[in-house]
Amino acid sequence: MPGGIPSWAWVTGLTAGAVVAVAALAVQADHGTQPHTTAASHASASASPSPHPTATKTAPPTVPDGSGTGRRIVYALKQHRVWLVDASDKATRTFTVWPGTVDPAVGKYAVGTRTDATTGSDGVKIAHVMYFGVGASGVNFAFSNALDGSSPPPAAAGTQTGGIRMKVADGSAVWTFGTAGTAVVVVA
Repeated sequence: MPGGIPSWAWVTGLTAGAVVAVAALAVQADHGTQPHTTAASHASASASPSPHPTATKTAPPTVPDGSGTGRRIVYALKQHRVWLVDASDKATRTFTVWPGTVDPAVGKYAVGTRTDATTGSDGVKIAHVMYFGVGASGVNFAFSNALDGSSPPPAAAGTQTGGIRMKVADGSAVWTFGTAGTAVVVVA
């Protein structure tokens, strides 16, 4: 290009400008909200179904007072949280769950029937199903996870469900921990 800037210089200049712009955006994104996890693999979820429970960097909540002693699964209704507690009363894992539309009564239960996989009352294919109680209305209470890891769909008005859903990794951990007869303590 006589008297002008060569095309290679234009391309080099535009490429350098694009790299600077991308780097600036990356720095901006790095200073934005970031997901955090803790060593005690847990996440928090709201009562309404959400495709992604959110994780926090804070220390995991302690096992609720009044949840008994010894090896047990503790389910806190208000917190929508489960703890797996070993024989020395140490929580080995805690995580949030998506509750059904009917809550089990506060009290002590035991894991009964275990089913590898089935279809939940909401039509979702579920795994790691561990039944631990039946409500006064005949609703079965069980821990499970959707095969695809999704949160449960919103229940139709008036539908009674007692499934307590969790993420796949948490469902696997509960399945391994909660053999038949394992204590399940439900606290407010």
